[in-house]
Amino acid sequence: MNAPVFHTLGCRLNAYETEAMRKLTEGAGLTDTVVVNTCAVTAEAVRKARQDIRRLRRENPGARLVVTGCAAQTEPATFAAMPEVDQVIGNAEKMAPETWGRIAIGETEPVVVDDIMSVTETASHLIDGFGTRSRAYVQIQNGCDHRCTFCIIPYGRGNSRSVPAGVVVDQIKRLVDSGFNEVVLTGVDLTSWGADLPGTPRLGDLVMRILRLVPDLPRLRISSIDSIEADENLMKAIATEPRLMPHLHLSLQHGDDLILKRMKRRHLSDDAVAFCEEARRLRPDIVFGADIIAGFPTETEAMFDNSLRLVQECRLTWLHVFPYSPRPGTPAARMPQVDGRSIKARAARLRAAGEAAVAAHLKSQVGQRHDVLMESPAMGRTPQFTEVRFARERPEGSLQPALIIGHGPGHLISD
Repeated sequence: MNAPVFHTLGCRLNAYETEAMRKLTEGAGLTDTVVVNTCAVTAEAVRKARQDIRRLRRENPGARLVVTGCAAQTEPATFAAMPEVDQVIGNAEKMAPETWGRIAIGETEPVVVDDIMSVTETASHLIDGFGTRSRAYVQIQNGCDHRCTFCIIPYGRGNSRSVPAGVVVDQIKRLVDSGFNEVVLTGVDLTSWGADLPGTPRLGDLVMRILRLVPDLPRLRISSIDSIEADENLMKAIATEPRLMPHLHLSLQHGDDLILKRMKRRHLSDDAVAFCEEARRLRPDIVFGADIIAGFPTETEAMFDNSLRLVQECRLTWLHVFPYSPRPGTPAARMPQVDGRSIKARAARLRAAGEAAVAAHLKSQVGQRHDVLMESPAMGRTPQFTEVRFARERPEGSLQPALIIGHGPGHLISD
């Protein structure tokens, strides 16, 4: 019998949960099964999931095919109607051992997707992180309490719920004991961590606690934050803790205040600029990434220009550009839409701005020295998450001092 085959789409949290499902299916004795862990962040992500399901069915004609993840949670009927699919299970159900036990013995309904809003706990206890030999990702939070008008993810992930600090610290201690030199905190809405825990601690409290209680952890990284929710201790950690990496990915989404209001975001463009200026004052070597949406409904050229301006004013480096696509069931899908050609053109202009920012960053790094975490024998990343390529091989997973002697397209060069 063959072990299950997993196909993961979307975010790091999905990848984390795939590793948890791998362990659950092993425990259930499940065989000859293909599991597709879907993403619902855009209409394109759902289209890609359907395309991959059809391909995986052709490649595995005799296997059971199970679809789960955010798209399965938000659109179960879509996937249940596909002739290639045998079973559809929800985001909460995929983390339950009994789900896979029932699938293994053929005692489950074709569609098992319950109300995700009723879920009150995470499933972080299932695995001690996942990742490469160099870094591990640790889930500290799931779900989201906010309702941005373009976003379907709260309906796929449920309300925000946090992993208790003690559980997180114990996981990270075990990962360090296993030899990991970097741990990345991951979740859906990291800065909401702690709001549902006793005493309502904040993300900065957790960061400071990890660094204090796990002194042997060389590097701690935060995957993504909502800058308007950055708390005092998080800013203190940025200023005083060299083991917290100087790289933050920000959920900014747009640079125009009216569009931000129509998105139902909780910040204005000046808030984003002020945060970046303050963080850079506290940590001059910090580098920012950001999510930016191009072509949100009602966006004019002048409004779009404000997003381009935000890239400059915040001195953003690593851009994730999303051409807007309507998600059924979201308020933005009912707003006046921007022409598709304009969306594509604006996204291209944003990507060009991002490429220029990366080129400037790479140029600024020549002559600098960094401790580089090796992801492969010939490639690693600086604390700012910049790729460095080496002429001579180094041990994978190790931290290596490096002098930057040049750069190529998208990467730095060391000897």
